[in-house]
Amino acid sequence: MFKWLLAAFIFVPVIEIFGFQFVADRVGGMNTFLLTLLTSAVGVAMMRFEGRKAMEDAKQRMNSGMVPGVSMADGLCIFAGGVLLILPGFVTDIIGFTLVFPLTRPLYRILLLKWMKKNMKNGKITIFRR
Repeated sequence: MFKWLLAAFIFVPVIEIFGFQFVADRVGGMNTFLLTLLTSAVGVAMMRFEGRKAMEDAKQRMNSGMVPGVSMADGLCIFAGGVLLILPGFVTDIIGFTLVFPLTRPLYRILLLKWMKKNMKNGKITIFRR
């Protein structure tokens, strides 16, 4: 796990710097800065809207006695997408938008649920009930 975090802390900023340079060469430095602020603002608004929908869906499922598994996975995807949208950079914004956007989120949700199922089977994730 540590090696993945170390790789992310090294490679993500390098990729983002190249992304900033690429966009700044085409649209200018000030427009790049304004575009970064705009994508962050739109991303935060999308995250709030989609997060509320996911919370309401989870609450509705729990009130009807169902397990809110899909809603919780959606909530995790929206949270991760929101964090990526707040970080400055175009690559993280693209990934963040795909995590928050409802049409592309199921791709990540499937991967997340598959990962959780595999780790639960291996005993790395344990669920405790009261």
